[in-house]
Amino acid sequence: MKFTFLHRIIGVAQVLAIGALVCGFALDAQQPPPAANSQRLSGVVTKVDPAGPQVTLKNDAGQDVTVTMQPKVSYRRVEPGETDLSKAANIAVTDIAAGDHVLAVGAAPDEKSFSARLIVVMSKADLATKQSSELADWQKRGVIGLVTAATPEEITISVRGPGGAKPLMIAPAPNAVIRRYTAESIKFQDAAPSTLAEVKVGDQVRARGDKSADGGKMTADEVVSGSFKEIAATILSIDPVEKVMRVRDLATKNPVTLKITADSNLRKLPLQMAQMLAAQSRPPEENAGPGGRGGGAPQGRGGDGRGGPGGGGGRGRGGANDLGQILDRSPVLAFTDLKADPKGDPKNSDAIIVLGTVGKSSDQLNVITMLAGVEPILTKPGTREMSLGGWSLGGGGGEP
Repeated sequence: MKFTFLHRIIGVAQVLAIGALVCGFALDAQQPPPAANSQRLSGVVTKVDPAGPQVTLKNDAGQDVTVTMQPKVSYRRVEPGETDLSKAANIAVTDIAAGDHVLAVGAAPDEKSFSARLIVVMSKADLATKQSSELADWQKRGVIGLVTAATPEEITISVRGPGGAKPLMIAPAPNAVIRRYTAESIKFQDAAPSTLAEVKVGDQVRARGDKSADGGKMTADEVVSGSFKEIAATILSIDPVEKVMRVRDLATKNPVTLKITADSNLRKLPLQMAQMLAAQSRPPEENAGPGGRGGGAPQGRGGDGRGGPGGGGGRGRGGANDLGQILDRSPVLAFTDLKADPKGDPKNSDAIIVLGTVGKSSDQLNVITMLAGVEPILTKPGTREMSLGGWSLGGGGGEP
């Protein structure tokens, strides 16, 4: 799924790789030491002009910057994650292509131009390969859960699986990457370097690493934490100017403010697909037909209704990956097309499931994913009662 928590983590690997170079790479003996006033610029290549020679970068702030080359400019290509320039390959400006990530070292006369004496390139193809490899590793060695205990040295999370929830103690490896979402942004590149001391009971954590033989402990290479919240709600009001929605949390009956951003992923499930997912996520007895045999989809792993990395909400076999594909194929939703009712009456307002980061107060959410068309999933069979139950957009993170 394009905008899941997991894919945000993997996507930011590119930012972290470039960031490591920005913070300071090891120059080889052939490369002159940087001047005291050297500046650095990183971004994605949008245009290459070998005749210049120059390239245009979209920097981390989303601005276009024209990079011209100094007479003795050096072009080097490194593998993603590599921070030692002595291991880089010499290339030419003609080897740079749109989509490559570039770190330029030199001077910036102004905000829209840069004069480079060194260009370090991570190719788009290499980054895609790295991303695919890391995604596979997250799927294999990743876990996700809610924090039940925390100290500055280790944390314990509750990981759900076929046998129910089990505790997993996580301690970071010596060189572990630890990051944390902020309350102001749902962009992972805005997540700040962190420590386990910032993790609190009730936070959501995704970690990747090696487990002990008994599955009770993990030495983590990466830990990502945040104060996330997932709710099912009906819509009270919509403010298209401020891009804010007021909703009623179906569990607490309290109002919650939802902030929609440019990065929010808004989708609407087709009715038939919602009905199928609803059947998958219910216990067998709720799908029972004549003779007491389940009439819904075959039951698979994820007895709590959670699936694999980046997805969830399905008890059917392969439900996590299926959900990701389903959401990608589901129509993009304009939140202004949703129905609102000041009383939140389900007959007059749409129901939604929302996953977001907790804002400056507990009754505010910055929307990561919003899913509409979920009435069949939330409604208990034979009643008008709606609740989130065990259904989740956040998903699980591998076997416990």
